[in-house]
Amino acid sequence: MESGIYAACSAMMARSQELDILANNLANVSTTGYKGETQFYQALTAASGGQPLGALNTDVNRFGVLGGQSLNLEAGPIKPTNNPLDVALQGPGFLEVQTKAGILYTRAGNLQEGAKGELQTALGDPVLGVDAKGKTGPIYMPSGPVAIAADGTISVGGALVSTLKLVNFAPNTPLRPVGDAYFAAPAGSAKPAAGASVLQGSLESSNVNPVAAETDLIALQRNFDLVEHALKIFNTDFDQPAATQLPQVS
Repeated sequence: MESGIYAACSAMMARSQELDILANNLANVSTTGYKGETQFYQALTAASGGQPLGALNTDVNRFGVLGGQSLNLEAGPIKPTNNPLDVALQGPGFLEVQTKAGILYTRAGNLQEGAKGELQTALGDPVLGVDAKGKTGPIYMPSGPVAIAADGTISVGGALVSTLKLVNFAPNTPLRPVGDAYFAAPAGSAKPAAGASVLQGSLESSNVNPVAAETDLIALQRNFDLVEHALKIFNTDFDQPAATQLPQVS
């Protein structure tokens, strides 16, 4: 029954990995622009020497492992803030940001002005824009009242400053969360976000439903307890009697 123990152990490890995903989602329910992740499992059947397995052996030798996780790109609730530098993206798309790690992407629109007037994310990374000549670069904000149009055009005191660079990605592009509501994408995969629009004075909240996440966490804990109980059964009810009785066989 060692294979049963291995299967139970693999299930416990998979649930532990899932716990990390759920915990990260719950920790970011209040993070602006955060996108939750969902997990999926896959079953691996271990057969010895390529021999076919019966129904019981198939169940015992089926190992449940975490197949991976996927990014939920559904929009989060939009909440008004009346802050002229806050922007919420409506429709698919991301802001392009210059960071020390290179170009990253975000939907967290809680922007601010740096010490030199540079438009930045809440983490202090420059938000990129496109100027009147079509050149991409940081956005420097002169003093005055700020207006941001639906297409991302930024005006200060009625004078055009720049246009937020809004990008999107083809379906199945592997976006990778890198923390703080930032995402990395393969080089050259970003394209202009044709369907995105900007809502000034608002922010997109996290798309994680805290009630659903708490429910999933409780269900995961119960499932973990069941797998742990199964592991104890394999260890005590099956393996230990076999280990004690086998030496008595002559």
